[in-house]
This record gives sequence, structure tokens and C-alpha cells, in this order.
Amino acid sequence: MSRSALPIAVAKPVPDFLSRAYWNGTIKMSLSKFFILRVLHQKPMHGYDVARMVERTTNGCCSPTEGTIYPVLREFEEGGYVTSETEVVSGRERKVYTLTEKGREAFKVAVEAWMDVTRFLIDSEKLVSTDAAPSDCCS
Repeated sequence: MSRSALPIAVAKPVPDFLSRAYWNGTIKMSLSKFFILRVLHQKPMHGYDVARMVERTTNGCCSPTEGTIYPVLREFEEGGYVTSETEVVSGRERKVYTLTEKGREAFKVAVEAWMDVTRFLIDSEKLVSTDAAPSDCCS
């Protein structure tokens, strides 16, 4: 009889919480779905245009890749938040995504949720600014 080998535990790297890049990546990941809904709220478009419009809308702060866009669009379509139609653009078939009424409602709920978070972030910024070293006028 052979003995089963025990799985070897691989240490998961600890994130660098002092790294701005870590926090930027976390924020971008969270905001991608929100901004996809936002740009589709403006008008129907195909996936490549969604990615470019999200990047333009956020001044490059959130620039999802096609590897991010299409799974999210598929998830939105399966949930009934968007519909898609295939059309030919410059001789190529492309899916054009349109926000449904359910998708518009989801965007509204998302805006409300993010505005709540934004208020807490602004409060947090005030907390950090009070931790700053006292100015010369107070010494």
C-alpha cells in the first residue's frame, strides 16, 4: 500500500499595507463593476468601448482590462442587468451591451452605497489630518 503524501502548505505572501500600489489595486478591483454600470448608464457600447470609457471617465484611476470587463459583463447579463446584441462593426462581430431597467436600479443602489462609503472616507481623512504634527503656531 502506498502512503498518500501530505499536502505541503505554501506560505501566502503578506500584502504590503504600506504600499499605495496595494491600496490602489484593491480600490480599482472594487470599483470596476461600479464604473462599468456607470458608463453603460450613459449609452450602450461594446466591451472594448466600455473599458476605454471607464478609463476616460476616471482619468485613468480605474482602467480595467478586457480580462476584467468580459467576465463582469457576462455576470451582469446572466443576472439580467444588461442585455447584449451582436452587431457587425468594421467587418467584425461585436456584442453591444445595454443596461436594463434592473441594471439602472443596480447602478442607483451602487451610487448610494458608494456615497455612504465616501462620507466615511472623508471622515477618515479628517482623522488622519489631525494626527499630523502640530504646526509652529501651536508650539
